[in-house]
Amino acid sequence: MKLKFSLIFILMLISINCSKSIEYSEEFMGKTSGKYLYNDDNLMEVYYKDNVLFLNWKGGEVKPVVLSENEFFVPDMYQKLRFVEHPKTGKRYISIIPETEESEITYDYLKVATDFKTPTMHLKGGNYEDALEGYLAIKEKDSTSPFIDEWDINNLGYKYLRDEKFSDAIAVFELNIKLHPNSYNVFDSLANAYLKSGDSIMAFENYKKAYKSNQRNKRALRYIETYESKNTPTAQ
Repeated sequence: MKLKFSLIFILMLISINCSKSIEYSEEFMGKTSGKYLYNDDNLMEVYYKDNVLFLNWKGGEVKPVVLSENEFFVPDMYQKLRFVEHPKTGKRYISIIPETEESEITYDYLKVATDFKTPTMHLKGGNYEDALEGYLAIKEKDSTSPFIDEWDINNLGYKYLRDEKFSDAIAVFELNIKLHPNSYNVFDSLANAYLKSGDSIMAFENYKKAYKSNQRNKRALRYIETYESKNTPTAQ
């Protein structure tokens, strides 16, 4: 722990005093600039302004500490990084430089196509099939991943519902059901969206599913009983 703190402290001093001025070649900037997959649902972008290296990370512009043409330190990440190319695939990566074995090469952040989008980017852009495909791939790797959090996705659906964007709200809730098929809450949300959109039949069908999963759901039960009382033919 002390070693790690000392390394961070030393590198922070470097960031203040020793950032090098590098004259990057056009070829080097062309190879290294672009988007890198930071994790399953977030990108990190590398770009150059007036021959100065910058990152866009977590929605903010970061100016790394340049150590050499190929290596830099990012205080916000507490990481020393380098640009690398995989010898077999030819794919480019940003590699984390280990604290001890600096010669060790790892392939951590893959460079992706300019038009690459994460599942959440697809979701917010209304590309629901692509979003679902990406989320299902994440779920296959890790069913507890925070990137497929039921409540986060539901919140987006309710935002659309408040804005009366009913088709978008319904699409988001349906996507959430495919990710969380055993959750009564997502069926309840979808039923609510159908109800507000004016589709009482689909509201009824989804309230039934919500109530079947959780029989303490009084709102669902009230709607089911009201719907059935209005739509059940009376005996002659």
